[in-house]
Amino acid sequence: MIQQVTRGIKISVRTNFQGTYLKNYKKHFAFSYRIIIENQSNDSVQLTSRFWRIKDALSKNEVIEGEGVIGKKPVIKPGESHTYSSGCLITSPFGSMSGYYNMVNFTSTRKFKVLIPSFKLSAPFAIN
Repeated sequence: MIQQVTRGIKISVRTNFQGTYLKNYKKHFAFSYRIIIENQSNDSVQLTSRFWRIKDALSKNEVIEGEGVIGKKPVIKPGESHTYSSGCLITSPFGSMSGYYNMVNFTSTRKFKVLIPSFKLSAPFAIN
């Protein structure tokens, strides 16, 4: 599990290879990831949007931006956490993802970014 803390918000990521699929007559490798966002600060925060950079060993990078995560903008109180799962398709058995969440501190009303640590996507059969 990969972990990183930014301004009292701990991000933990675990990935899994889900298999290969044909999409538009091209082989893709499917990965799922589970993220735990834990509020270790003294203030309630809300996740408002996300930014992802997906790197594929064989093709160009892809950038994903949008509101919330999986249709939600969770409010996370001190000592609480929010967990969600999602996934991606890439065209090689190796890749990586990184990014950040935009958040709002409810006490100060200040916006801030929480870094998502870079994590690898790798199919087990392709590991040396």
